[in-house]
Amino acid sequence: MKRERSKELFARARRVIPGGVNSPVRAFRGVGGDPVFVARARGAYLWDVDGNEYVDYVGSWGPMILGHAHPEVLEAVNAAAAGGTSFGAPTEREVELAEKIARAVPSMQVVRMVSSGTEATMSALRLARGATGRDRFVKIDGGYHGHADCLLVKAGSGAATLGLPGSAGVTPGTAADTVTVAWNDLDALAAAFRPHAGSPIAAVIIEPVCGNMGCVPPRAGYLEGVRALTREFGALLIFDEVMTGFRVAFGGAQARYAIEPDLTCLGKIIGGGLPAAAYGGREDLMRKIAPDGAVYQAGTLSGNPLAVAAGLKTLELLERPGTYEALERASAKLVDGLAELAREASVPLTSNRVASMFTGFFTADEVFDYASAKKSDTARFGKFFHAMLDQGVYLAPSQFEAAFVSLAHDDAALDRTLTAARAAFRAL
Repeated sequence: MKRERSKELFARARRVIPGGVNSPVRAFRGVGGDPVFVARARGAYLWDVDGNEYVDYVGSWGPMILGHAHPEVLEAVNAAAAGGTSFGAPTEREVELAEKIARAVPSMQVVRMVSSGTEATMSALRLARGATGRDRFVKIDGGYHGHADCLLVKAGSGAATLGLPGSAGVTPGTAADTVTVAWNDLDALAAAFRPHAGSPIAAVIIEPVCGNMGCVPPRAGYLEGVRALTREFGALLIFDEVMTGFRVAFGGAQARYAIEPDLTCLGKIIGGGLPAAAYGGREDLMRKIAPDGAVYQAGTLSGNPLAVAAGLKTLELLERPGTYEALERASAKLVDGLAELAREASVPLTSNRVASMFTGFFTADEVFDYASAKKSDTARFGKFFHAMLDQGVYLAPSQFEAAFVSLAHDDAALDRTLTAARAAFRAL
């Protein structure tokens, strides 16, 4: 494929945008080469500025569960835009969206809309600290919850490692209140609580299915154990369902695994492809947020009418019977097919999947936490990525990102992907 126009745009972008991109993973540093600049998308497909067509498994990093440019979502957005794009005042639709979220995710008794997943997680942690009067919180080694300072922490080793700054500009004082532990390790989590009796833990924040070390599901009993430990030590449990919310089930991972957190963060799908997110939880906690309480959080574009219209229509379509069964069938066909093709080509591949999110790790070993994910052969993944890209399949440009199947991925798109994968695995 020729991508001359993409190369020209990337050269221009690097002169005026850090790294030439507005979010780091887009720069293709994890796979090498230059990024593809997208011109348009529809259904399961993207077209780049050079006119090349790709089957897309990034889906804007998860929101496009219906497929790109769904006509009913576009109609809803256009209708909302005709009435104005932003008011900085309450609207009826944002009440409807909060009500719909609360019905779908019963643990979210009260909901506050924001504009990004980072805002949601940052605000939920501030609320947890304000509600408990405690400073420290626990996150998972390799877990990503947005780019708030306290969450950009380099993970350490051992059962419970105090965080160190993982980004320039994050002060040691900010990072000192962040404790990191390994995913799927209840002993490590228990140990994280005990050394800090004089400075107890306010909250544990986890993705109930990790997606930012690649797709890494919880082991049997793990989420139940996390819930029990947080209750034992009086800490709040925050589920970061920015990725999994309305992706792995209509009620999110907490519905799939029957675990009720104290607070939940949502994003991606609830905006239907536009910037929207939310956090919510028990009413007694959420009433501590201003103007009801003393925990301050605000946002000019929170509850933006365009994003709310897109989110409402998306959730309405997802609630139709058979939706998640269709996603399950398509995802199983794809991921099982990729695993079989890798076996045929004698390429070590561990396939992790939960519903319609998945990752193929280039390792023969089980991937159950960040340390095991990092054993993947990233150089081999990079070669596979480019072999697929050259055949018109757009995967996440990093071994450590989840990929996504949408309702628009029909048999033709899946078969085209598997045909490309057969050649790509053989080339490895």
